[in-house]
Amino acid sequence: MRRTARLLSGAALALAAAGLGSGPADAADAADAADAADAADAGSLEVFPSSVVPGGQVSVNTTACGDTGTAAGDASAVGAGSFTLAPSTHKGNAIGQFKVPPSAQPGTYEIVATCAEDGKRVTGDLVVTLTAPREQVYPRGSVKTGVGGALGPDPVQTAAGIAALAVAAAGGTWLLHRRARGDGI
Repeated sequence: MRRTARLLSGAALALAAAGLGSGPADAADAADAADAADAADAGSLEVFPSSVVPGGQVSVNTTACGDTGTAAGDASAVGAGSFTLAPSTHKGNAIGQFKVPPSAQPGTYEIVATCAEDGKRVTGDLVVTLTAPREQVYPRGSVKTGVGGALGPDPVQTAAGIAALAVAAAGGTWLLHRRARGDGI
């Protein structure tokens, strides 16, 4: 990405120098775009979860500080104060955590991390809401259909039902047998 941004900014500068652009503003815009591309390539601060309720735990990570880099985190905008980002088991990631105070008000807050080695500053947004994100709710228990189960709550009713089915089956069999013999009904 850095190479592409440099090629694009070089082409824009060449056009501006040749007089094909509209003037010095194009060259400045191209330089600003190249700086922005370099900043994006340098990494950002990822905030997880990005939306939290007051009192919730937040994790942040960045690749901006290099493989062995650490960073000083600042969540004072939300009232959580400072925290440390340390290298993690994922190569190139520095990870830290902080707790959002229970007194935090709803809104969007900027969380900042400053790399210890080179002073590079990266930011990420945290949204504080009063309602927690809804989790998927799965049904539990039985469905009340009125049919009942094989062994319902009353064994006497279950036995009576089984007896009624047996009598009906026996009667149906007897009627079919008489009809097959030609006795009529």
